Amino acid sequence: MTYGDFGSSLRDLPRLRASRRKRVSSYDRTGGNDDRLKVEAGTAVTLADIEGPGSINHIWCTVALPQQDVPDAADLDYLRRLVLKITWEDQKHPSVLVPLGDFFGMGHAKTANFVSAPLQMSPQDGKGFNAWFHMPFASRAKVELISELSSEPVFFYYYIDYEVFDSAADELGYFHAQWRCERPTDGIEQGAQSNRAFQVEGINDTGDGNYVILDAEGRGHYVGCVLNIRNLRETSDWNWYGEGDDMIFIDGEPFPPSLHGTGTEDYFNTAWCPTQTYHAPYHGITMPGGDNWSGEISLYRFHVEDPITFTESIKVTIEHGHANKRSDDYSSVAFWYQTLPHKPFGIAPVEQRLPFPPQ
Repeated sequence: MTYGDFGSSLRDLPRLRASRRKRVSSYDRTGGNDDRLKVEAGTAVTLADIEGPGSINHIWCTVALPQQDVPDAADLDYLRRLVLKITWEDQKHPSVLVPLGDFFGMGHAKTANFVSAPLQMSPQDGKGFNAWFHMPFASRAKVELISELSSEPVFFYYYIDYEVFDSAADELGYFHAQWRCERPTDGIEQGAQSNRAFQVEGINDTGDGNYVILDAEGRGHYVGCVLNIRNLRETSDWNWYGEGDDMIFIDGEPFPPSLHGTGTEDYFNTAWCPTQTYHAPYHGITMPGGDNWSGEISLYRFHVEDPITFTESIKVTIEHGHANKRSDDYSSVAFWYQTLPHKPFGIAPVEQRLPFPPQ
């Protein structure tokens, strides 16, 4: 019994299989109803430490501040102060290191009801987090939650559902997720340029200076991202944050890359400077921004039907405004599978992760 050739479509459901389903959860071991962990500020807890071969196939969780009536104001951004960490096979470096809210599909320490194929935020008000990315491993999976709250504890409720197998399967990549940010992006001053010239004119024929969503080495495939933008340009002129082409460089190829797109909204499979909330299985807008595209934006694109393969390296980038002229707040989560060991990565200090104050 191994990972097998079974998919997860309705067509595959009749196929009988022999794997064993298991779960680690926060249920009350005394038999009572206190089905949660209390995670103190400044601590890390192990949610699951699983022996393989196996595969995590679903994670559900929700969070509550015990003192919501009088919370510490510094801890209201707890979804950026809590970090999900996953390490495979006793590796020195984790393969997942992402703020909790961002991992489940939405930035800016916010939640809202939305549905995609691999990630969902469910009622009430998007506070039920779900991930259906499959995460196979050969010998060990360690899942941790790190709290970088300043003073408040949190109540954390969770399920980690997984399968166990008799033997590991070949040709399976390890799940990875990384959070990155550039706050603000390295744009230019408008100066004497007209609004049109600043927003849509100019040349970028190298890809230098693009915002980097992922820079990985090894063999694997990129399966998507969440991109968060806060529009920092204050003007009554047309203030669309996009026009940034996606450029994905595979195995060290030179410019122009094999995958060169035509604009921010185009990569996220929308069109014409969208202002509407929308969610589909593989792409969506969970936060469209306010008037004139002001404030906070959060977008997702998942390459489930069209994973982007690489054998040596991949660099996933996107312009911040046409020709990288705009200076906005960018952050992102990249999701991918690859061989181990991976190129190590960390996460920005908590002070650099917190959302900008409301405008």
